[in-house]
Amino acid sequence: MPSPQPNDIIENFTLQNQDDKTVSLSDYAATPVVLFFYPRADTPGCTIESCGFRDIFAKFKKAGITVLGISRDTVKAQKKFQTKYDLPYDLLADPDMELINRFDLVKPKNMYGKLVKGVKRTTYLIAPADSHGHQRLIHAFEDVTPKGHAEEVLALLQPKK
Repeated sequence: MPSPQPNDIIENFTLQNQDDKTVSLSDYAATPVVLFFYPRADTPGCTIESCGFRDIFAKFKKAGITVLGISRDTVKAQKKFQTKYDLPYDLLADPDMELINRFDLVKPKNMYGKLVKGVKRTTYLIAPADSHGHQRLIHAFEDVTPKGHAEEVLALLQPKK
């Protein structure tokens, strides 16, 4: 399945959060959703990116925007990561890579000169549900640079003054 493109309907999904509670995309039908996929909890780039969202989370919240982080880590690993860095948003566990595969995010990566497959750091902005209950993709950030990414996402979502 190819990666979703702007205006594609994002089908509902359900994953467990860091507290082992069920979270579905449809739970956030009334708000824009930032869905950021990261390769692995508590690794350098993922920590920079996640803490970036943490540091300006109040601005997302004030704008009525939901932030969800997703990786293939277990619920337990997500909880440890969230607690260690005081992350104020849900981290969803996708250890079976069901959603990661649905979004086609397993890609070859160069790791210390060796080609390996890993989760591509990607962020999706999803619109609130339309009158038919469909949540559509607004924008996809591919090849994300962790530093400054949260600000880049917020700038795209906030109305221009």
